[in-house]
Amino acid sequence: MRKPVGWAAILVLVAGVWVLEANPASAAPAPSSSRLPPHASGLAADSAPLSWGYVELKSTAGPKYDFNGATSSPGSTASALDARLPSFPIDNSFQVDLRLPAGQSISPGVTYTPSVQPAVNTGLGQNLTDLCAPTVHVDQYVVNGSGAVTAYAVSFQCTTTSGIPGTWSGTMAYNIVPSTPHQGYYLYRQNGALAGFGNDHYLTYLGDLSSNGLGHPIVGMAPTSDSAGYWMVASDGGVFNFGHAVFYGSMGGKPLNEPIVGMAPTPDGMGYWLVASDGGVFAFGDATFLGSMGGSPLNRPIVGMARSAAGGYWLVASDGGIFAFGGATFFGSTGAMRLNRPVVGMATTSDGMGYWMVASDGGVFTFGNATFHGSTGALTLQEPITGMDPLVDDSGYWLAASDGGVFSFDAPFFGSLGGQGSTDVAGVAS
Repeated sequence: MRKPVGWAAILVLVAGVWVLEANPASAAPAPSSSRLPPHASGLAADSAPLSWGYVELKSTAGPKYDFNGATSSPGSTASALDARLPSFPIDNSFQVDLRLPAGQSISPGVTYTPSVQPAVNTGLGQNLTDLCAPTVHVDQYVVNGSGAVTAYAVSFQCTTTSGIPGTWSGTMAYNIVPSTPHQGYYLYRQNGALAGFGNDHYLTYLGDLSSNGLGHPIVGMAPTSDSAGYWMVASDGGVFNFGHAVFYGSMGGKPLNEPIVGMAPTPDGMGYWLVASDGGVFAFGDATFLGSMGGSPLNRPIVGMARSAAGGYWLVASDGGIFAFGGATFFGSTGAMRLNRPVVGMATTSDGMGYWMVASDGGVFTFGNATFHGSTGALTLQEPITGMDPLVDDSGYWLAASDGGVFSFDAPFFGSLGGQGSTDVAGVAS
């Protein structure tokens, strides 16, 4: 069975500094070639300097080397996010830290090299800046009306050939609550990589699974209701959780008749459902099993599911057949229609009184109070559409293709992975 990937944190006192320690979450480094654009709110960059205090990284023994980070600033509460140093030797106790002197500050959009600081004399570790001169890039920040920094995210890396050789890189973020939820979207790939566009890219700072060498592809991803965490699910039913998302169980390591094809969280985020291609439904946490198509004859396989705001859930098949359970209402389907291309996913309106379906050619079908905003059904696509996601107010939606191309319909376009060589983008979520 897959182990959950998430945070279970405690505060400990190290050398007079409060440090937030957490269970490790595997994540990809933040390479310098993929710096995020500065994200500002309220004031100009030079009027709201940024500062932080203590950052601790620890290695763990095993084939993968995971490192936990914690950030803090004077008068503020630390928040834990992932930091990964990929070229690190096997070591069960080594720790490093990155510091700024009291009062020193940096501005958003700036890359700088902090001065070397004395090693913390705890007998447990040594300073990152003793080994190399890391470059620290301020990716984004948010300020309030008084000019105080309320959220920020930074990435850092350094390369050393002395002491412990290798390229060290990581990410840090301050303020556990996303600054601009639902104002952008995320593309997730079958290898577990996550790419953020628009908003504050917050979930990308929680880490992803791209360095884990997964045995089964990722087939679904769902953010928490507060946009402060997310789940991923693989085709074997393994569930991985990040940030505020809690692990409630999985089908990883258990026998399945058919592979898992999607997931949906409960409204309060304290549970989730998984669905397999034969229509079997598996409930975890406070998710209630309300029925399934497992064991029933299907004309075409199930390709996804969606939660109804009215209670219950829908399953959708590749021919557009819809199966409603619990409080979910059946508003129609394309099950009896001849389609140019198979349906690959669905999305629901915010009040649960309608839904969209999307086919691999980007054709969009609406039912109930779901509004048609456009499609790519009449276009020639480089790669097939793999998923869709609506705006939070139902006023538009995005479609995503397997090469990471994003198509916006009455929704803002924030960017894509199109043309960057991706071929395994599994879907889009916000």
